[in-house]
Amino acid sequence: MIHKNNFRMNLFLLFLTFFFSSGLFAQDILKSSEKYKAALATVSMGYVDKVDEEKLVEYAIIGMLKELDPHSVYISKEELKEMNEPLVGNFDGVGIQFQILNDTIMVIAAIPGGPSEKLGIQSGDKIVMIEKVTVAGIGIKNSDVMSKLRGDKGTKVLVSIMRRDSDKLIDYNITRDKIPIYSLDASYMAAPEIGYIKLNRFAQNTMDEFHKALDELQKKGMKDLVLDLRGNGGGYLHVAIALADEFLTERKLIVYTEGLRQPKQENYSSSRGKFQKGKLVVLIDEASASASEIVSGAVQDWDRGLIIGRRSFGKGLVQKPFPLPDGSAMRLTTARYFTPTGRSIQKPYDNGTDEYNKELFKRREHGEFYHLDSIKMDDSLKFYTPQGRVVYGGGGIMPDIFVPVDTTFATDYYIDLIRKNVLNQYVLNYIDKNRKGFSSKYPTLEKFKADFIVDEELMNGFLKYAEKEGVPKVENEFLLSEKIIREQIKALIARNFWQTNAYYEVMNESNEALIKAVKVIQDDSFEKMKLNYLGLSK
Repeated sequence: MIHKNNFRMNLFLLFLTFFFSSGLFAQDILKSSEKYKAALATVSMGYVDKVDEEKLVEYAIIGMLKELDPHSVYISKEELKEMNEPLVGNFDGVGIQFQILNDTIMVIAAIPGGPSEKLGIQSGDKIVMIEKVTVAGIGIKNSDVMSKLRGDKGTKVLVSIMRRDSDKLIDYNITRDKIPIYSLDASYMAAPEIGYIKLNRFAQNTMDEFHKALDELQKKGMKDLVLDLRGNGGGYLHVAIALADEFLTERKLIVYTEGLRQPKQENYSSSRGKFQKGKLVVLIDEASASASEIVSGAVQDWDRGLIIGRRSFGKGLVQKPFPLPDGSAMRLTTARYFTPTGRSIQKPYDNGTDEYNKELFKRREHGEFYHLDSIKMDDSLKFYTPQGRVVYGGGGIMPDIFVPVDTTFATDYYIDLIRKNVLNQYVLNYIDKNRKGFSSKYPTLEKFKADFIVDEELMNGFLKYAEKEGVPKVENEFLLSEKIIREQIKALIARNFWQTNAYYEVMNESNEALIKAVKVIQDDSFEKMKLNYLGLSK
């Protein structure tokens, strides 16, 4: 075991020596490595109990990276594929969205273009057997379902489905295939001539999805756009650059990166942008990070549009993956990125990773999520846009227009409903019982939005179900949360019939940030702030 571990360590050292360079720097690394190898050998041969040398090496790498910055991390061989899936944009499987209802796997939707949809598997179908083994009523978990249904492209899996109005099981022999992971949650017309697009990540397929949505909205008469990056934690740097390029005229600096061993690299816009003209609003919040901040920063620095919401996360470090000999990898910070005005968006991490990870909680405690005047920015971090607007560096993108967190509905009663998944489970039960005839009554989402009401019969049924699930009604808290509960029920029903896009169409009808975005597009705010939305090169 010791010889095997030393061999791997020597491979690792050879990789480092090759990657960095020869000379004194490499000699320093080799000198330090000898100290580490001596320590590892001493522990292996002298420790009171048997040790796992491979695990010790992993712990050493993890500890080393933790001392550098909060975003340099070690990724095990097993974690690497799973972490890459959301950005690569696909995985191998059968292509269904599911939830476990009453200890049974219920199909919420077959993913468009996936193998299950092609075979005719429907929303509401219940998977009761997989490979002739019963999976209903056994306490199955989400992770169990994924392990049974996922598999290499081309392999087959037999599922037996119970369908309402059918008195026998229906067998489907599904050939697994590449299943897309979408980075676009929603796109629709939020108001006459105003489109809305929500992105959840910057992935390999993001620009294809964005272009398709943009084309469809423009065909519907869209002239102005709201881009929702709230909760978007980032992704690929080159995708962020490509998205920002859509909004800027030619030869505008989008972002530049620079590090001790990474020369300055500037990225400029091209003439190919499909939305260089038209009012643009970008929605952000404290969970918008990295690539989201690159896009927001470029839009803000060039006076191209308005940023609405709350201060973004503050991640301005660039990571690159470096493979290790056993198939694991290090994701190492190699540079910082800067917005066109020269702002570094990275928030401080001088006090260590633990304090860095608590920073958002401290913002909340300090009141920043609720009151604009609680945010104190240092004058030394001031920068100026071409129109003379003040923007700030030093930790996240500061919005042009602040929208606080809405806490009016956040009662303990509502939190318990969410925590125990009561809303979602009730809606699944409701749909299971009312699916027949629903589509004829509400043939389109527009008809549903206009006519469907969460009436007292439905609400009373929900309250009884919630009490049965261990969340009894608390009258005063229910009254405070009633509006959001009704909206959630309606939106979840819409999602189950028309997928995720419909959920946001319903929920956004009362979303304060989007309402504000539509208002500033429709009034003279862009003109007053002298924003460049006419596609002029300045």
